Amino acid sequence: MRPSLPLLLSSLLFAGVANADDLRERASAIFKPVPDKVTEVRGQTVSDDQAMLGHKLWFDPRLSSSHVISCNTCHNLSIGGSDNVPTSIGHGWQKGPRNSPTVLNAVFNAAQFWDGRAKDLQEQAKGPVQASVEMNSTPERVVATLKSIPEYAAEFKKAFPNDKDPVSFDNMAYALEAFEVSLTTPNSPFDRFLKGEDKALDDKQKKGLALFMDVGCIACHNGVNVGGQSYFPFGVIKKPGADILPAGDKGRFTVTNTADDEYVFRAAPLRNIALTPPYFHSGEVWELEQAVAIMGDSQLGRQLNDDEVSAITAFLHSLTGEQPQVAYPTLPASTATTPKPE
Repeated sequence: MRPSLPLLLSSLLFAGVANADDLRERASAIFKPVPDKVTEVRGQTVSDDQAMLGHKLWFDPRLSSSHVISCNTCHNLSIGGSDNVPTSIGHGWQKGPRNSPTVLNAVFNAAQFWDGRAKDLQEQAKGPVQASVEMNSTPERVVATLKSIPEYAAEFKKAFPNDKDPVSFDNMAYALEAFEVSLTTPNSPFDRFLKGEDKALDDKQKKGLALFMDVGCIACHNGVNVGGQSYFPFGVIKKPGADILPAGDKGRFTVTNTADDEYVFRAAPLRNIALTPPYFHSGEVWELEQAVAIMGDSQLGRQLNDDEVSAITAFLHSLTGEQPQVAYPTLPASTATTPKPE
């Protein structure tokens, strides 16, 4: 007699937990550990001077027209690289349209933003600075601000010694990218398991890992970042309600204007997911267990039972790695010619 799916999954789970080597071998074909350090972007070595400049710019609110909002406002490095609110608060107390994704390990994503409209972190860095609902500035204002501060002018010259005019909007974005590549979280329990440490995951997490692979989560969530590589409809099998999938946000359609891309979004990277509620692009789900159950129903057409949801959630907690230790920098002072806040 052909075994039922639950019995088949149970036997697979038992085999996976009983033999850590077999489970590791299966997982290693799908996932890769976060590297200890990233030193290149697009084949170009990131210099220490560029990264140190980007570190200061990351925390500098003067990149915004109000002098209130910095990159760290919406991507707070002390709470998982996001801001733990449904949608971020930007210029003039406006609410953004989507949940702020984490910047931790973002260097491993195939593209940036929920709809993938930025091909890399340099391009991404330019978006929030100019968005009226976020930092509400312009390239001209940013360059004028940076050139008005002698310390910044000197640091740009040091970071980009071959440029005739080193203080530029492009170089600002590249410096931010150079800093962001350092925001990785290696040595999570899952990574240590992949590297051979059997006890890095407990039995429940191993069951969750086996389930994560067996029920099909890996179709969207794979690779180094356990996601962030491809685009999928939200609601492959069944669309969630309008509270979770707002009808007005058509996702990647706004980038491609292709009907097939309506309600298509980049698969969320799941590294450090336990640190970054609320979930989904709408930011309407606060509990990780609920998010897992919704994904099972909407993407896989499977009503996960409580034990399955609990085990997969336990596995997702194992994706939390060592958080980057980033000191708050002392920023150079404004001068009389620095544009005033608006």
